[in-house]
Amino acid sequence: MYRFRDSHGRVVYVGKAKSLRQRLNSYFADVAGLHPRTQQMVTTAASVEWTVVATEVEALQLEYSWIKEFDPRFNVKYRDDKSYPYLAVTMGDEFPRVQVMRGAKRKGTRYFGPYAHAWAIRETVDLLLRVFPVRTCSNGVFRRAHQVGRPCLLGYIDKCSAPCVGRVTPEEHRDLAEDFCDFMAGDTQKFVRRIERAMKDASAALEYEKAARLRDDLAALTKAMEKSAVVLPDATDADVFALAQDELEAAVQVFHVRGGRIRGQRGWVVEKVEPLTDAELVEHLLQQVYGDADPSAVPREVLVPTEPADAADLADWLRGVRGARVDVRVPQRGDKRALLETVARNAHQALSLHKTRRAGDLTTRSQALQELQDALGLSEAPLRIECYDVSNLQGSEVVASMVVFEDGLPRKSEYRRFAIRGVEGQDDVASIHEVITRRFRRYLEEREQSGDLDLGDDLWDNADEDNPDDATQDRSEGRLESGPVDPVTGRPRKFAYPPQLVVVDGGPPQVAAAARALAELGIDDVALCGLAKRLEEVWLPGLDYPVILPRTSQGLYLLQRVRDEAHRFAITYHRQRRSRAMTKSVLDEVPGLGPTRRKALLRHFGSVKKIKLASAEEIAQVPGFGPARAQSVYEHLHGQERVASGTAATDTGPAVNTATGELMD
Repeated sequence: MYRFRDSHGRVVYVGKAKSLRQRLNSYFADVAGLHPRTQQMVTTAASVEWTVVATEVEALQLEYSWIKEFDPRFNVKYRDDKSYPYLAVTMGDEFPRVQVMRGAKRKGTRYFGPYAHAWAIRETVDLLLRVFPVRTCSNGVFRRAHQVGRPCLLGYIDKCSAPCVGRVTPEEHRDLAEDFCDFMAGDTQKFVRRIERAMKDASAALEYEKAARLRDDLAALTKAMEKSAVVLPDATDADVFALAQDELEAAVQVFHVRGGRIRGQRGWVVEKVEPLTDAELVEHLLQQVYGDADPSAVPREVLVPTEPADAADLADWLRGVRGARVDVRVPQRGDKRALLETVARNAHQALSLHKTRRAGDLTTRSQALQELQDALGLSEAPLRIECYDVSNLQGSEVVASMVVFEDGLPRKSEYRRFAIRGVEGQDDVASIHEVITRRFRRYLEEREQSGDLDLGDDLWDNADEDNPDDATQDRSEGRLESGPVDPVTGRPRKFAYPPQLVVVDGGPPQVAAAARALAELGIDDVALCGLAKRLEEVWLPGLDYPVILPRTSQGLYLLQRVRDEAHRFAITYHRQRRSRAMTKSVLDEVPGLGPTRRKALLRHFGSVKKIKLASAEEIAQVPGFGPARAQSVYEHLHGQERVASGTAATDTGPAVNTATGELMD
């Protein structure tokens, strides 16, 4: 175990390592190559202290204790992304009370949940008070009732056992509270069986009113149980964790499953102040969740998306907390795997919601734009930002995207897609140069236009050249309907507005290519920067060193969001083009053969290869094909085979792979 202290003696980081020499060498061997936050931690530290322990379990315990004691600024801290309500039972009181609680947990109190809404807890409690009439009143109400010798309304309607006026002894009331806790913890069947047995006994003894009351109690228990979804077998007690993260933050979601039912849900958003793997994030998460937990809150199973570092030692540590065996594992198949995937979807949605909340705050957006203005040395805040990204698969189907953010928010109606034309192979630098040139050449043309709008071959950059219908589709979706409209043609001027800041996805090579394109066009009033993924560095043209924005910077967060949106938009377009290219078949080239007859041929023969092996007479047997059309298909397919093998050099049709029937470049 080791601790970094700053020059004032404060602990800034707590860690553990089997080899302290190796760990310190990784920090200090090449400080320039470290993650920016790790660089900051290393340069902040003025001394290091260490403590030797015997086992990994002891190291986990000591690490958690130190983090709780010193609250180091560079250790990962999981904080709730909102205040979740819990159902709490104050077992430390003489007369335990059931209530809804938020905030820090207190000793001597049993907690159940958390729940998404407080009203869900109150509905459940209202049902259960019929069977377990535990007090729910505040201490003030309890004291007043005791002084006047008269219970509150709940005592009169039998939803409280009224310990305030002595209807039950403290021991009897505590037994009711224990039963309430057992039911909430998932041990439900023993109470169902107990009430069913008592109901049958009352009926046999002709005590029908008592039997009816017990019947209603059973219905209340059943309804309370139905409020939790059954997802796993009845004996399953597990906590299911999932992560969703980006370079700066990680969102965590956990579903608490007790007795096979989801009893609660909880979420955190954590700032990643150090570069951690998924396994390390999971380890820190479990330490913080279960470090101060009541033993009854630790389940038999902990299901995680990635096996944590030192999983066996972590399980031993959890066993010490719970006092019984705890399994930490990654589910691979079945219902538990399906539930883990559901929790993961919730984590991704929580991260997206967190980002949306940050982006939707006007003050935060203004701060981000101001930070970018100061960091990049701009004359004004970049109210319009355009970001460009390139996507390809080993040099094929190269495309690029342009996304637009105005006042810190995406303006999707002005997003554009580009099919790269003048670049061969996988050359992101040349692709960036082409895209920037095309975009700003169009801007210059539209700025100078005064009459007819000569849009040229760049008319619909976001339409697929192989499918002109895409342009109509894009217009109908509204992506091309912004900006000034030409009075002659009625078509929108796509690139009429210049940005204050252009962002490219990449480092110095991509920035240099974009700067060269702008210089060739004579544009000198648009700021330019690049955002490199590895260390989230901001590169400016002509500088040897990047601009490093703080990890907590709203400006850096905005740049990342713009870059990620450009990447998403580019890869979506690339996948669409690649999918269309892969579905092209030699049958598409047969004259007069429409989609219906192509499907009929493939349905009849099973594949293009089998169609080629068929004779004209066999093709004619397909519904919808006569002798003339079958002969045309036969001749075209076998003519294409001669082209592919070089025996029909005079035919200018596309080459075809005879094994697969696919078009060849």
